[in-house]
Amino acid sequence: MRATNFRIIFCLLIFGLQLNAQDDSVNFEAIVSKKNLGLNENLRVDFKMNKDGDNFTPPNFEGFKVVGGPNQSVSNMWVNGKRTFSKSYSYFLSPLQKGQLKLGQATIEVDGKLFKTLPVNINVSESVKISKDPNDPSYVVNENLHLVAEVSNINPYVNEAISIVYKLYYSPQINVTNVGEVETPEFKNFWSQNIKIPRLQIERGSFKGDNYNYVTWKKTVLYPQKSGKLEILPLSLDVSVDVPTNRRDFFGNRIYDQVSKKVTAGKKIINVKKLPEGAPKNFNGAVGDFDLELKTTKSNLNASESLQAIVKVSGKGNLKLFSPPDLKVPSSMEKYEPEYKENISTDLSGMEGSISNVFTLVPQFQGNYPISPIEFSFFNTKSNKYETIYSKELIVNVMEGPISLNQINKENNIDSNLKNILPSIDQFKFIKTSTNLTKINTPTFIYSNTFYILLAIPFLIIVVLIIFFRSKKISKSEMLDFKSKRANKLAKKYLSEAKNNLDKKDIFYISLEKALHNFLKSKLAIETSEYSKERIYKLLSKRNINNQTLSSFLKLIENCELARYTPASDVTINNDYENAVNVISEIDKIL
Repeated sequence: MRATNFRIIFCLLIFGLQLNAQDDSVNFEAIVSKKNLGLNENLRVDFKMNKDGDNFTPPNFEGFKVVGGPNQSVSNMWVNGKRTFSKSYSYFLSPLQKGQLKLGQATIEVDGKLFKTLPVNINVSESVKISKDPNDPSYVVNENLHLVAEVSNINPYVNEAISIVYKLYYSPQINVTNVGEVETPEFKNFWSQNIKIPRLQIERGSFKGDNYNYVTWKKTVLYPQKSGKLEILPLSLDVSVDVPTNRRDFFGNRIYDQVSKKVTAGKKIINVKKLPEGAPKNFNGAVGDFDLELKTTKSNLNASESLQAIVKVSGKGNLKLFSPPDLKVPSSMEKYEPEYKENISTDLSGMEGSISNVFTLVPQFQGNYPISPIEFSFFNTKSNKYETIYSKELIVNVMEGPISLNQINKENNIDSNLKNILPSIDQFKFIKTSTNLTKINTPTFIYSNTFYILLAIPFLIIVVLIIFFRSKKISKSEMLDFKSKRANKLAKKYLSEAKNNLDKKDIFYISLEKALHNFLKSKLAIETSEYSKERIYKLLSKRNINNQTLSSFLKLIENCELARYTPASDVTINNDYENAVNVISEIDKIL
């Protein structure tokens, strides 16, 4: 009987050890949303593990394009004294080709051992019709998210301004969490200028008769440079969307499914009309509505003095695409190359302002100099015809100076064909040729006592500064220790503020951004003026920060910037907080 009891106890002990061994085993796998999909569908893949690890490396996703992710989520629960841990990295992929594609192996390091996922085969077929199941998140996003290109005029003349505005419409029932531009439209055969949008702002509007929220993503002014059918290639965006489900969590909050979708505005065809026949000879391509002005800075002056003549074209049209007309002056007035000036503002209606050429003129002799009127031709898009405008004739009066040979000949009834007759030598009397200088006696400063004292002061200051800084010198190790403590203190302070404001999106992301900023400022000794993603990438790369950690850190910075303009769910905020804690700890450990 005792032997039987011993065997039972021994078996139970072995079984318990096996259970513990199973509990301690590492499970690392790749979970895909579907193994068969169409060319126009997206695939979600989660790399899930039951133990926390380091140095996660995803596969190269050959045959796919990453349109979303990586998104990291962590679950750590205790139920009846038993801990359940789960961590996953999620990616959204878009297939690039049809056929049998393979997702390679992802790797992670747990307790010094390397673990790999199994490869997953994905079958990609022709484009399929999107499911119309209202419970399918992909269908909900497809029906409630639209990118629209609004063109002001699809039948303009050559060099007539048109505008194109890209708006992202989304239904109030979904939340847009992240937007990235993946394909930028090309404006071949157009002169183009983007209109700066100070900040993305959510507005209310209607799309196909339904109420929508929308964000104006891009504004551009275009001037077609040739006639015919011109094509504008599409703008494409990658949009991450939180779709509400019918499920709720333990606290009764609605659970959201995150879906990544690529939206495109489609290409646009612009039918550009030729300018009518019969253009004036002096037409130089100006299209719009303009005024012409000719003025001088002086109307009375002496010979050899200079004045400026300004030829100014102002109005609305393609001001940057033509030059002001030239200026014609008498041969005895010297004209220099003009200085070009412009004062132009550009909005959705096109360019408006003025361009001008400033000519410097120098008359050589006495007399009255007429400056002939200038003519300027342009095509007026309001009246659809060519117009020519003229400036007024100007007279410049030169009062003192030499008299021209022609004038002398006229006064003395001399044939103007006699070229060798010179004017009187008195013509140069107005130029002063003598000077009246007086000697100034000043005391000698060089080699005086004051000179030597001032010479010695800088050297004394240098010696005093060297002594001072040596007395205050701090060892390198003490300085590094001080910066490390300061970094941890700042990180804890601002992360604590972020944690206390998880339910207040704006305050949370401001605190989180300050935490990231001050952490880098203390660790890498960079100033606020150097705080850019390119600068951060270079500095962290030099410190051997792995690509995964570096990408996560930059992704957090982007989330903080975008969160001011786009709505964010509780899931996104919690994920960003967890990611910030992990990334800061990882970078702090490496540095």
